[in-house]
Amino acid sequence: MTVQEIMTSDPQCCTPDTRLQQVGRMMSECDCGSIPVVEDSNSMRAIGVITDRDIVVRVIASGQDCREATVEQAMTSSVVTTRPDEDILEAEGAMKEHQIRRIVVTDEDGRCVGILAQADIARHRSEMETGDVVEMISEPVGAF
Repeated sequence: MTVQEIMTSDPQCCTPDTRLQQVGRMMSECDCGSIPVVEDSNSMRAIGVITDRDIVVRVIASGQDCREATVEQAMTSSVVTTRPDEDILEAEGAMKEHQIRRIVVTDEDGRCVGILAQADIARHRSEMETGDVVEMISEPVGAF
């Protein structure tokens, strides 16, 4: 099975200058906790990711105004990616290695074309396989 078979295609994306309040609305409308960050709406080149946790920990907890703060102030700029034609086991391996619940899917030019979430894997794998993925992704840092 390949990533493309189970990923969410054409996900909502934002840019570094997008206001966090808008990103929050996007997350609410899409019922998701992570939005890929792209260089700009023309190139769609993935440069990071913004999560609901990023917003809470890096902006709200520090007392910044969420209505004025931008994605650039809270985003994680080290983006882990996979390709649509990659085997799902390879993508799972990257998710386990980096302990991430979602991985950005990019084409050969680095353009964001999808997102693969732990939930996507759960819908297409056995309970045991899903349990193994969740356990490895959730392993405390330094426990390896």
